Amino acid sequence: MSAPTLSGTSREEFTRAFKRNLSAHGFLIGAVLCFSFFSWYPMVREFLLAFQKTEGGAVHWVGWDNFRYVFNDPAFWQAWRNTLLFSGLALVLGFAVPFVVSIVLNEFRHAQGYLRLLVYLPVMMPPVASILLFKYFYDPGYGVFNRILEFLHLPAQDWLQSTDTAMLSVVIASTWMNMGGATLIYLAALQGVPGELYEAAELDGAGLLRKIWHVTIPQTKLILSLMLLMQIIATMQVFVEPFMLTGGAGPEGSTTTVVVLIYQYAFSFNQYGGAAALGLCLLVLLAGFSAVYVRLSRDNEN
Repeated sequence: MSAPTLSGTSREEFTRAFKRNLSAHGFLIGAVLCFSFFSWYPMVREFLLAFQKTEGGAVHWVGWDNFRYVFNDPAFWQAWRNTLLFSGLALVLGFAVPFVVSIVLNEFRHAQGYLRLLVYLPVMMPPVASILLFKYFYDPGYGVFNRILEFLHLPAQDWLQSTDTAMLSVVIASTWMNMGGATLIYLAALQGVPGELYEAAELDGAGLLRKIWHVTIPQTKLILSLMLLMQIIATMQVFVEPFMLTGGAGPEGSTTTVVVLIYQYAFSFNQYGGAAALGLCLLVLLAGFSAVYVRLSRDNEN
């Protein structure tokens, strides 16, 4: 009994399917390799390095010594305080301001596309260019902000040189640089709110603030929750703004964030184990926020 053979048409279909699947698996393998080398391997290497110490090219396992070193460093607690302060200020400005701007944009009936482009323009600018622009604004001699204060007959400020204003200055620059994306997300959510709800609120005599409180916020509550978690995760990893505006440390270490301290451990103090241990602590904290974000995203899909 002879074995079954494929007909010409079946053979051609099999060949096409094989080539199509081969291309798909090729792209998949490439993506997996990229994630392996640039995401998964660094995470595994950081975990191992947090329990190791390198001396003279030799690697030694030191257990929890790196964590003890980090926890006993006064800069560790100051960095966490600065990071929490930055996150708190950034949420007050970076969370509320884009939402207010999106509400204003949603009221426009003409030129909304141009206004969206104007709001998103800072996000498209290179971060270095934006920070250099703000360094010019903050200059104590000829800076724009002090000129405005002088015009208003208010005392000039040492924006980046004072412990009282350095972190706030970093937050203002960061908010301006990153608010465009959040504004467009809020605007898309607002445009999905049924207009009948606002009409019903107007019939009940609700003003602008009551409509926002009783209609806008409840209808966009899930998006607001997701964006809040995303901004917490992002602000806890702030590095570029304090590093370039104040050199990382700032006056009396007032702008040293956790990620800046990780950089200092690794590249200024050559304490790679301490940097990895601190990074692992930050990873665990952000993983908790990410888990909450994933849970809320699944609830949104359901």
